[in-house]
Formats: sequence, structure tokens, C-alpha cells
Amino acid sequence: GNFGLPALRTKTRGPAYTLPALPAGTSDLDIDPDSEAYDILDETLTLFRANTLFRNFEIKGPADRVLIYGILWISECLGRVKPAMSMRDAEKALQAAALDHFALPGDPAFPLNALYQPPKDRNEADTLRGYIGQMRQELAARLVVRLYADGTGKPSKWWLSFSKRRFMGKSL
Repeated sequence: GNFGLPALRTKTRGPAYTLPALPAGTSDLDIDPDSEAYDILDETLTLFRANTLFRNFEIKGPADRVLIYGILWISECLGRVKPAMSMRDAEKALQAAALDHFALPGDPAFPLNALYQPPKDRNEADTLRGYIGQMRQELAARLVVRLYADGTGKPSKWWLSFSKRRFMGKSL
């Protein structure tokens, strides 16, 4: 389809090209956008708040479609994390959700079929499913780090305040 497959900084198995690990002493929370380890998932998390305020989103290329899917996935994750959840419980819930069956572009259950082309064949569909699965797992893991970054053992109220907001009026 027209879903980009940009390289990811991940340890999760999948079809994405793997970027180098973060430099020593650098955390996911303070990665420099100019770093070679900075990827589209970092950009998705960084721009999440600003982008959730949009009702429309101008798509300029395949990477924008990855960004849109990532924002929808983060919104879905935030809806699954409850204020009383521990970090470990949130990790389990989000990783289980990331591994659940999900719709691909072209499937009737996919929320943004108007913006995405379906895969051309079975091989392309399998690659896309693997990439999106890899992306969902990695994004869920990075989100948990941000949710619990303050060290209180409770998820950030700031992040959870976005759990009810619908990006472009859609959800996964």
C-alpha cells in the first residue's frame, strides 16, 4: 500500500530496518532529533499532544501515514491505562494489546481506509502486518517509559488527560 516502512530503533523482531541504539547515557526521554538513533516513533511521541488537536491532517507522504497510525495507537494505549495501574501492569496490558489482532488498510474494520491503500498481495500484507506489529510493540514500550517517568509509580495525569481525545475523530 502507501504505508511507509521507516527504520526503527527497536529490539522487537520484525521487518523494519534497525537503527543504532541510543548513545550511552541517553534516554528515550531526551533523545536529540538530530541523532542517528532518532526515529519516527520518537517523533510520534514528541508531536503527539500537538497533533491530537487537529481534526484534519495534511498527508505529504508515506511517513505521514505512519505518524497518523502511531498517534491513533498511542490514543488507544492511553485509553487502556488506568490511573491506579502500576508500571508493570501497564506494560503487560499494552504489550498484550500490541499483540492482539489488528486490522490492516483495506480491511473493513480499519478506521482510515480513505487515506490508505490496501496491500497489493499477500506478501505485502504480511510485511505490513509485521511492521505495524513491531511498531505497536515498540511504541507501547516507549509510551510506558514516558507515562511513569516521574518516579511516583503512577501514570502521568498529563498523558492520561489525552485518553479521551480522538485524533481526526477516529480510534483503532
